[in-house]
Amino acid sequence: MNQKLILSSVSIAALLCSACSAPTLVGRPGLAVYENKPLPEPVREDLVIPPRPYVLGPSDNLDVDVFGIPELSKSVTVDLTGKIALPLVGELKVSGLTTSELTAVLVTKLRQAHVLDPKVTVNIANAASQIFTVDGSVASPGIFPLSGRMSLMRAIAKAQGTTEYARENYVVVFRTVQGQRYAALYDLRAIRQGLLDDPEIFSNDIIYVGDSQARRLFRDVITAAPLITTPMLLLLR
Repeated sequence: MNQKLILSSVSIAALLCSACSAPTLVGRPGLAVYENKPLPEPVREDLVIPPRPYVLGPSDNLDVDVFGIPELSKSVTVDLTGKIALPLVGELKVSGLTTSELTAVLVTKLRQAHVLDPKVTVNIANAASQIFTVDGSVASPGIFPLSGRMSLMRAIAKAQGTTEYARENYVVVFRTVQGQRYAALYDLRAIRQGLLDDPEIFSNDIIYVGDSQARRLFRDVITAAPLITTPMLLLLR
């Protein structure tokens, strides 16, 4: 239902003051809150993000090295069908495998091709298949590579943060699991204050940051404020 709201220069100033109030950090189970004193220093284990196995996919560049046999050592790119081709091995589907799993497969294939005790190393020269998307009210929306572990806050920071018109309590993450699409709604303000955990982002996730039309309208009102000599009647939804 539409509501009529009268905005005068006084009410505009009041809104500005209320918007400038600082958030309060609230403790919750598992969160220790410090006020005006240094945080504890991290130990060595805290400085390393726990690894997640990288799954190969199209456009990944691989360096395959067979020790002592340079003619079998190649730099290859996973094609759009998820396959590579190597001497003595032929065409091989690698999409969905880790480098360790691919190494084991290559050792088996080379033994079948009568290579005695092959020693194979597979390294990722350029990881291009693991990506996530950030769209909506962020400074630089786009598609970004997923290297290592990624959280929602870090993903939005990759997109240069939210804009002044972002609706930070309406951030949606879309994900597909075994053909089923899921969507989860998050509140960045609560995550920043430690009220909610910062969720992990996975490959192919799509993050959408909502837009606040009310903030855009408020901006327009402030821009027009010098022209206002009498209270102005606005119609808001």
